[in-house]
Amino acid sequence: MRLQFDTERLLLRPFGPQDADVVQRLAGEYAVASTTLSLPHPYPDGAADTWIAFRSDAAKHGHGYTFAIVVRSESRLIGCVSLNLASEHRRAELGYWLGSAFWGNGYATEAASRVIRFGFEELNLNRIWGAAMTRNPASSAVLRKSGMRHEGTMKQHIRKWDRYEDVEYFGMTKSDFTQSSSSLET
Repeated sequence: MRLQFDTERLLLRPFGPQDADVVQRLAGEYAVASTTLSLPHPYPDGAADTWIAFRSDAAKHGHGYTFAIVVRSESRLIGCVSLNLASEHRRAELGYWLGSAFWGNGYATEAASRVIRFGFEELNLNRIWGAAMTRNPASSAVLRKSGMRHEGTMKQHIRKWDRYEDVEYFGMTKSDFTQSSSSLET
């Protein structure tokens, strides 16, 4: 299975050990970490190496696929996009983050849209979903622009740094994806 994709402006590729310093710097930004469930702040030394190895192992065993988002014209790593699989249900959670200097350029939507296509066309998933804290409307916009529909809001659903957060959930099925793809072709 091919695990590298080009989009109009981006290269999506597996992370390697050479990316650890950039991952630690970008993912460890307070602005980035504060609106994600799992990113720590400060980002501990050595944690990026462990995370890269873990995500590589997950891909090797078909549990999930994580891609470095690279701006092709600059060969610059700017973030991450991933699908975490629940294989028995043929579904996956879409996740992503970008370094704050790269927000507002459509990169997350471009990367998410390509990974969604990979999920439905190559992994034969039936459903892909994503979530965003309500205080992060830009992340909700990425999910909408990627073709997902709002499915609900869970009040105080997660705790991030001792604060309970409301979470917006979005999703799409393979039939939603197929219908939207065929309407683009006509």
